[in-house]
Amino acid sequence: MPETATPSKAALAEQSIKKHMLAAVAVGVTPLPWVELAALTGLQLNLLRCLAKIYAVEFSTQIGKSAIGALVGSDLSVALSVSLVKALPGPGWVVGAASVALLGAASTYALGKVFVQHFESGSTFLTFDPAQVKAYYAQQYEQGKEEVRKNFAGLKP
Repeated sequence: MPETATPSKAALAEQSIKKHMLAAVAVGVTPLPWVELAALTGLQLNLLRCLAKIYAVEFSTQIGKSAIGALVGSDLSVALSVSLVKALPGPGWVVGAASVALLGAASTYALGKVFVQHFESGSTFLTFDPAQVKAYYAQQYEQGKEEVRKNFAGLKP
């Protein structure tokens, strides 16, 4: 019987990030601004839970929420502002939905990349310091926008 290769932690983490990015795009097109932000936060919390499981790190919902707030908080504020554009009839909804989908997926990508790097170094949620990874998060956020554009052609803020 041929042996099947077990995917590496990094490969499993990448799959999880991509899956959560796709879900973030779907969340971005929901018609209710407040609901979509709550759903996006829950989705990102689930991403952290999945990454913690892959890296055998104890998961804490409270620390996960704090990490999301510290890293993604300003991005979610922008997404909320853009999300309110959805209230405008016609083109407003289309522009708002595409923008929120892009911003939500990009922030999900960046959050995932930050925690993959963090867990790959052997660290845990308890040793997470958002101030130390802000620049890396910003870099990955920009990369996340490109990933969304590449994988979900047509989405532009």
